[in-house]
Amino acid sequence: MFATDRASQGMGMELLETGDGSALVRMTVTAAMINGHGTAHGGFIFALADTAFACACNSHGPVTVAAGADIAFTAPAREGDVLTASARERTRFGRSGIYDVTVLRGAAVIAEFRGRSRVIASRTDAASAGAARGRAPS
Repeated sequence: MFATDRASQGMGMELLETGDGSALVRMTVTAAMINGHGTAHGGFIFALADTAFACACNSHGPVTVAAGADIAFTAPAREGDVLTASARERTRFGRSGIYDVTVLRGAAVIAEFRGRSRVIASRTDAASAGAARGRAPS
């Protein structure tokens, strides 16, 4: 999934590790990411955490999307800071899951993110189901 994620790659993110329900993603804060207060815009930090979440919840194979997420910012990040987002699965149940992501600058916690995932039917599954009902998938 990350190999075709142009948005994350365009922000300079690198996927360092991915495993069974986990992921580690790195990003350096650039001048273009700085807000009017001289710190990293929270949207970029959220995007970093969201990318780690996406890689972790898609590590199992089925296409999985975010059903919701929230973030708590605990410290500012500044231009040149190298941030890492470490995602780990907390639980999966049915087609849903809960993942926690910690965003770090070195050992300092910058943000804590919690994402809720949902497995969706793949296009192949939808096409098969539509064909079985005698119609094309939407």
